[in-house]
Amino acid sequence: MIVNPDQVIKVMKQQVESYLSKPGFVEVGTVIQVGDGIARINGLGSAMSGELLEFNNGIYGMALNLDEDSIGAIILGSDAGIKEGDPVKLTGRMAEVPVGDGMLGRVVNALGEPIDDKGVIAADAYRKVENSAPSVIMRREVNQPLQTGIKAIDALVPIGKGQRELIIGDRETGKTAIAIDTIINQKDKNVYCVYVAIGQKASTVARIIKVLRETGAIDYTTVVAATASDPASLQYLAPYAGCAIAEHWMYQGKDVLVVYDDLSKHAVAYRAISLLLRRPPGREAFPGDIFYLHSRLLERAACLSEENGGGTLTALPIVETQEGDISAYIPTNIISITDGQIYLEADLFHHGVRPAINPGFSVSRVGGSAQIPAMKELAGPLRIEFAQYKELAAFSQFGSDLDQNTLDRLNHGERIMEVLKQPQYKPMPVEDQVLILYALSNRHLEKIEVGRILKFQKELIKYVDKHAAEIKQEIRDSGRISEKLAEKIDVVIAEVKEKYHYS
Repeated sequence: MIVNPDQVIKVMKQQVESYLSKPGFVEVGTVIQVGDGIARINGLGSAMSGELLEFNNGIYGMALNLDEDSIGAIILGSDAGIKEGDPVKLTGRMAEVPVGDGMLGRVVNALGEPIDDKGVIAADAYRKVENSAPSVIMRREVNQPLQTGIKAIDALVPIGKGQRELIIGDRETGKTAIAIDTIINQKDKNVYCVYVAIGQKASTVARIIKVLRETGAIDYTTVVAATASDPASLQYLAPYAGCAIAEHWMYQGKDVLVVYDDLSKHAVAYRAISLLLRRPPGREAFPGDIFYLHSRLLERAACLSEENGGGTLTALPIVETQEGDISAYIPTNIISITDGQIYLEADLFHHGVRPAINPGFSVSRVGGSAQIPAMKELAGPLRIEFAQYKELAAFSQFGSDLDQNTLDRLNHGERIMEVLKQPQYKPMPVEDQVLILYALSNRHLEKIEVGRILKFQKELIKYVDKHAAEIKQEIRDSGRISEKLAEKIDVVIAEVKEKYHYS
């Protein structure tokens, strides 16, 4: 092969002419103290709060304390490879996570990195974990129901798209089960879901992922996991990362549901970080900005106006109480931020009432505007009747001589309690709920033994599916029960009672 010297010189000239010298400038500081997932850094005078820092071993940190002579940073990973005297670089970037449809069906950590052995995530874009909430002008009224598939919630404490509904109760009372049921019920409803596990046991998170896979719910769900074995810094970051992933879809005009499980562990992780950063402690050793920690997260849930795409982000934060004390510091903070709460009572749970929802303490501030008309009509009297039953049941323990009216109310109340029971991971479509609540409110269940009511419910739904499917179709299409439809339902209920010997 003959090399032409002229050609070589020509190529070299082109390379020299096209070369643009761009001097790079990177601000570098020095680690002066490290331990417990916290690093104190000298230098980096132009660092911003929340900015990512890169340590010598490739691990990232996040600047939180901007003191006069140093910076306090949390280490987003293990601090094992970082020592005093190591250089630290400013990146000029804020903490961000990958977002987009590539996140569906994936399990990621608080930095958006996959932990499910399914390879690299094909991200549409990257989004900052800390974003400002939509303004008042960008929002509209919450008026579309987000069906949970749980009768006790959809009837008594309805949740609307764009609402923030707190799930609160002692440990092991079924809080996570309600959230997972709600995610399962979004199948074929064009609602994307994000489940954020904060400080949960790795075995618990694995079990939840298994349930989501078995029910097919994982296909439209992203799991963000910061387990109990992860550093407090990642537990602190996890809900903001989950919210950023959900926000991307909301601003595209889609409906999204995000579950934060749970924010009491999130507050504890933030308290640990704050104390290590030497921030002044306040009540129960929590820092002064603990309210802002959760308000800036939950305010990002919204129902956007049509001009802004019309997307919705519904938040279901979970909070664990100690001995049912909902007046503790963190529960009261979050109750004041959210649009209502579902309170789960340990006593009801231990008496076999599942879900163990206490209708007295549970409330939805969106109310009937997030229900279909048929459900609104049936559920209105139900709440009052249930509250009256609870009161009467307490008084009836002291006296045996009760009049017929009181006995009838107690009898009806027992049937309300039985109808509102529901097995775990078996959410019910809204048309099936309307059918059984219609039978209840029109006193069709009064002569059926309490122990046979759930069996009657199954047989009624099965019979309607087989012989009168148009009833369900009409409820789905119109959302109402017309007089003509009510007559049809009465006939079907009578046929089921006769066929299975309930009357």
